[in-house]
Amino acid sequence: MINLSGRTLRRGSRAAKLLAAAALAALLGGAPLGGAFAESAGPVPIALLGVKMQNDHAEWIPTSDAERDRIRKLEETFRTMLEQSGRYTFKPIDPSMRAQIDQDQALGSCAGCELRYGKAAGAREVAWIEVQKVSELILNLNVYMADVETGKRIFGKSVDLRGNSDESWRHAIRYLVKNYLLPSAKS
Repeated sequence: MINLSGRTLRRGSRAAKLLAAAALAALLGGAPLGGAFAESAGPVPIALLGVKMQNDHAEWIPTSDAERDRIRKLEETFRTMLEQSGRYTFKPIDPSMRAQIDQDQALGSCAGCELRYGKAAGAREVAWIEVQKVSELILNLNVYMADVETGKRIFGKSVDLRGNSDESWRHAIRYLVKNYLLPSAKS
């Protein structure tokens, strides 16, 4: 039993639980977990493991040099937006790890290989991006992120593209990051 100003609270009662929650909030400076308190720890170290393209009709319409260039630009835009938010800092992927990633099974379906790569890179989170080309007019952009320590996927979102152009790819990644991954970001 706890006695506060002449009022007795029983341990485990609703009032005692509310008091404990208020005390915890006061200790945390009133910040909700994962809010400003989490941000004060600094940017999250993240490893971007790559951007892969799945071309559903590669035997008839091979992946073009323009699409390979768009993949490079997509990765660059993703990195820039996350770094400029101040919430993330990117860990480099060394060439030997990049070669292993390229030879391994697809990220996201490799029994946790992305977590091992993230840990080896010294990252707290890992990200990977997939672009699926259904046709010249229909593409899908998917961004996935996982917590290296817990192994849990912490983000997964897909947006559809209409048209296979530099502008449609740029718009898709900017839209996804701005509206889903960093909804308070202004870019």
